[in-house]
Amino acid sequence: MAILPQPQLFCWEEIEGLGELARLSLVLEYMPDERLMQLLERKRSQGRDDYPVRGMWNAFLAGIVYQHCSSESLLRELRRNGQLRSVCGLIKAPTSSSFSRFLSKLLDLEAEVSAIFERLVQELITILPDFGENLAIDGKAIATHAKTRKENKPADGRRDNDADYGVKTYRGKNEDGTKWEKTKTWFGYNLHMIVDSKYELPL
Repeated sequence: MAILPQPQLFCWEEIEGLGELARLSLVLEYMPDERLMQLLERKRSQGRDDYPVRGMWNAFLAGIVYQHCSSESLLRELRRNGQLRSVCGLIKAPTSSSFSRFLSKLLDLEAEVSAIFERLVQELITILPDFGENLAIDGKAIATHAKTRKENKPADGRRDNDADYGVKTYRGKNEDGTKWEKTKTWFGYNLHMIVDSKYELPL
């Protein structure tokens, strides 16, 4: 009998071929986030539940899956798309202020959000014995919407007090041997990533 090659664990063509809602459903199904949900629900306690914690978290994940560049872009999509609201577990789209408050609560639980990522990495190590053997490291500039830092002003949710100025210089040679140099400046953040270069997944 002819032995067939083993299928790849990650077949991106199949995932990309799924509809957007199906891809989001996969993320929601496999996200190990129950502990975070319980913590958020305890923090809300007896408060109003117009926008359930789990629905808001699912909407937050949808913003990442669909690569929305801002919260407002995501909220517009939630207002427009009833199917998306249903998959997230929301009856109505959150208001800007309610979503902003939810994001603030997530920041307070940053360690638990990071623990979700760590659990996913550990699951991959179990499934893929060679996961993490071939690494690539790179950085990316991320600009903030703020125009400049507001020195000596307390954080009030309307300004970015954590961003800073970044500079990166690129150098190279032209075909004729002359050197060139290009400097990029931005106000925002540096994202540094370590990824598995074989599976193209972050560590």
